[in-house]
Amino acid sequence: MQLEEFAAKWESKFPTIAQMWRRNWERVVPFFAHPPEVRRVIYTTNAIESTNISLRKILKTRGSFPTDDAALKLIYLALQNITRRWTMPVKDWRAALNRFAIQYEERMPNF
Repeated sequence: MQLEEFAAKWESKFPTIAQMWRRNWERVVPFFAHPPEVRRVIYTTNAIESTNISLRKILKTRGSFPTDDAALKLIYLALQNITRRWTMPVKDWRAALNRFAIQYEERMPNF
């Protein structure tokens, strides 16, 4: 019902969004099952995607590598450069971590 309300409001301006959500609804719903603190942290996956794109670009331009170690060294150096751009901490991480500790207690034994 809320998806239809969302679509009614935004579909005229952004028609592909509601269509994508309908097609992938079973993957979208679990995201909304998380509390707001966790959802805010999940939004930060943009940083992960940015890192993956940067690594892909660096590896793609090199073509092939003489050894696996050569590829690992390039990835290491690229990550060193990428992490220099990370200046902002993850917002509300502590609140999300507390929720993770409650929700996934068996996965976080040392918390």
